Amino acid sequence: MTQFASTTPLSYKDAGVDIDAGDALVERIKPLARKTMREGVLAGIGGFGALFEVPKRFNEPVLVSGTDGVGTKLKLAFEWNMHDTVGIDLVAMSVNDVLVQGAEPLFFLDYFACGKLDVDTAAAVVGGIAKGCELSGCALIGGETAEMPGMYPAGEYDLAGFAVGAVEKSKILTGATVQPGDVVLGLASAGVHSNGFSLVRKCIERAGANIPATLDGKPFKQAIMEPTRLYVKNVLAALAAHPHSNDATSPRGIKALAHITGGGLLENIPRVLPEGTAAHLVKGSWPQTELFAWLQKTAGIDDFEMNRTFNNGIGMVVVIDAANAELCAKSLRDAGETVYAIGVIAERGAGAQVEVR
Repeated sequence: MTQFASTTPLSYKDAGVDIDAGDALVERIKPLARKTMREGVLAGIGGFGALFEVPKRFNEPVLVSGTDGVGTKLKLAFEWNMHDTVGIDLVAMSVNDVLVQGAEPLFFLDYFACGKLDVDTAAAVVGGIAKGCELSGCALIGGETAEMPGMYPAGEYDLAGFAVGAVEKSKILTGATVQPGDVVLGLASAGVHSNGFSLVRKCIERAGANIPATLDGKPFKQAIMEPTRLYVKNVLAALAAHPHSNDATSPRGIKALAHITGGGLLENIPRVLPEGTAAHLVKGSWPQTELFAWLQKTAGIDDFEMNRTFNNGIGMVVVIDAANAELCAKSLRDAGETVYAIGVIAERGAGAQVEVR
């Protein structure tokens, strides 16, 4: 007997994609995005493409772009139902990178992908993205929400973000004029930020029931999930107060910045150092927090691995000439940063380009 396919109509919703839920999310997002608007925005959320005009106060603007995700920190967000701060992580990972070139972040776009759209969860995530943009003076002008049945387990999603900034051509930070005698300042991190979470999750698994109630005065889960610190506004102010001279005979001011992400201090600082130079960091010149002490003890790793895996308490590094270092540190502290003088630049010998001793 011949079998015929059912003639019952199938809608997109029957296939697992809820257009109405997507529309509801867009309406929830719009007022959040409006709070991030700034000069230069011509068209934002809702169109096929977002329009942005580089502010006319730039004379020779160079665009600087960055893209990133949140990594396996999301696995804990799913497990612990903590979705309101991972959006801040998403923004911070890109805008802090853009900042390293001396650029002011201008606008941000996000990509949120899931198997089945939960409007409340997505709105919490995007609320964090909007908050991160607001705190860094960056406009949230577009993005994409992708509902893809069968691609992700129930309750899970993935995030990606993209930031664009601008810097005057004459003020791009390349690190080319960093030289022996310059001072290395470290700006404290807020916690693990958004790197090293594959090891963090292993530590939590190993600890089992022996999880501490608090770390650094915060409930354990909050301490672990504390979002990446946004350094943008305070560091831009420091760059304006301590501008770098590209005159090789008299380089002054802030010469280089390094965002301490995956690879930690040992692999990120060399990215901004000229050949023949090294950063000599002083062990103990910044304190180890309870969080990082717990991770180190639980993982059973040495100081070298801590400084190569995690930010280990320093989220941004500033390299500046010695004459301006103390004043720069004071201005950053006055703005709310916790600042440590963590080392100096020296001529590189036979050792590594970053040494902690």
